[in-house]
Amino acid sequence: MLTAALFAMVSAQTLSRLPAPEANQGVAVDGAYVYAIGNSEIGKYDRATGQRVAQWAGDPATFPHLNSCAVIGVELVCASSNYPATPMSSTVEVFDPVTMVHLRSTPLGRQPGSLTWIDRKDGAWWACFANYDERGGEPGRDHRFTTLLRFDDRWRVTGAWMFPKSVLARFKPRSSSGGAWGADGRLYVTSHDQPEVYVLDIPRIGNELKHVATIEVAVEGQAIAFDRTRPGVLYGISRAKREVVEMRLPPLEGK
Repeated sequence: MLTAALFAMVSAQTLSRLPAPEANQGVAVDGAYVYAIGNSEIGKYDRATGQRVAQWAGDPATFPHLNSCAVIGVELVCASSNYPATPMSSTVEVFDPVTMVHLRSTPLGRQPGSLTWIDRKDGAWWACFANYDERGGEPGRDHRFTTLLRFDDRWRVTGAWMFPKSVLARFKPRSSSGGAWGADGRLYVTSHDQPEVYVLDIPRIGNELKHVATIEVAVEGQAIAFDRTRPGVLYGISRAKREVVEMRLPPLEGK
C-alpha cells in the first residue's frame, strides 16, 4: 500500500453549514440552490436564505436508494441502485431541478458494481460502480473491484479504470460514494464514511487512476458537488448532523 508521503495531504476550509433533514446520501448544487439527497427524497434549498423551497419524495419500492445527484446542464441527474439487494442493478434518474418533477429513467442493468455517482466531462458520462466487502456485496467481489466507467450518449462503455491501492484502502470495507470533476480537470472522489476527498488523475497510459492528493474535509464521505459558479468551492454532507456543508478547497501543486 502507498504511504501518505507519496501524495499531498492538505485541508479544506469550512465556510457554512445548512440544516437539511434529507441530507443522508449527498448534495447537488447550482447557482441559486442546493439539493439535499436522501434514499428516496430530494430537498431543494435556497442558498441565500437556507429555506427549503421544494421537495420531491418517491416511492421507496421504486426508488430504494438514490446515491447521489448532479446538476448537469438544465437537469438534475441522479445515480440510483437497488442497494443493498443483490444481484446489483442500477439506473440513472433525471429530474427537472426547477419543478422537481421526475423526467425519465435509464436502466443500466447489471454492471461491474452498484452505481453510486455520475458526472459529465468531455462529451461523455463518467460513472462509478461500487463493490462492498459485506452488506450489498456479491460473492467473488469486494471493495477492490470498485470501477470507474466512461460511457457515450448511448450508454456504451468507452473506457474503464481501477482505483489505486492507496484510495481503496480508505474505501474498505465499503466503496466510493461520491465523485465530481473539478475545474482543474482532476477527479475528486469520496469514500462512504472517511472525512477525506481523494484527488485523482486519469493516467496517460494504463488503467489505474493516479492518486494526486488527499484533502481533509468536515464531512464523513458520501456524495459531493462543486459550485460551478465559484471555483474551488465544494459541497458535501454530514449524515450524523443532517447538514449540507460548504467548503473551500486549497490550491494543489501543478494546477
